[in-house]
Amino acid sequence: MPNHELFSFATDDMLAGAVASRWMDELAARADDLTPYCVALSGGRIAKKFFAAVVERAPARPVSLGHAHFFWADERCVPPSDAESNFGLAKAHLLDPLAISPDKIHRVRGEIAPDWAAAEAEAEICRIAPVNGSGQPVLDLIFLGMGEDGHVASLFPGALEEAIRSKSVYLPVVAASKPPPQRITLNFAALAAAQRVWVLASGAGKQSALRESLSADGTTPLARVLAARAKTMIFANITK
Repeated sequence: MPNHELFSFATDDMLAGAVASRWMDELAARADDLTPYCVALSGGRIAKKFFAAVVERAPARPVSLGHAHFFWADERCVPPSDAESNFGLAKAHLLDPLAISPDKIHRVRGEIAPDWAAAEAEAEICRIAPVNGSGQPVLDLIFLGMGEDGHVASLFPGALEEAIRSKSVYLPVVAASKPPPQRITLNFAALAAAQRVWVLASGAGKQSALRESLSADGTTPLARVLAARAKTMIFANITK
């Protein structure tokens, strides 16, 4: 049985709209559930389109985000006001438009030392989300993008083995293969522990990375995530 489901779209707007609608369906289905709903966001161009699609659809749907807690799959080591901040992107295009309460927003503090930021983010996520027997938080849903090299969150090919050996929930990254080089990321074990992981793969030049990631002997970071999970959903618009 395949460990993933792949959904293909002709445009980014179609992809973003489909994922937004699916997420609205999930939220509507748990409308009477008062337990914390823990979701981790990512950054990038497709994330911005996805956020806009959610904001557009939310008013017409019977959904409540009152019990949703927002975390981050990764963050760049920059202040929250910086244009590179994943938190800043989500704040401007999702959290502020939806009037999410500040006490439900648990950002990674990219402006402090990476080791401290990772430890602080780990303590916070484990305070809110249920924790499994391995000490990993079990998030309801993690949104991920995918890079041209198959990286997800800020887990890059060059540091795979080190990340896999670590059992930390969040890892500091000191030499990312694309700028900015310093980041904080959820580790593989946390991605494996999540109830659901949805990958939004969009953009030119990513065909080979997605193909390798989906192959039985794939070695990309995304392939590692897929191998560690029973099921992962992938929403793709991969153009030449």
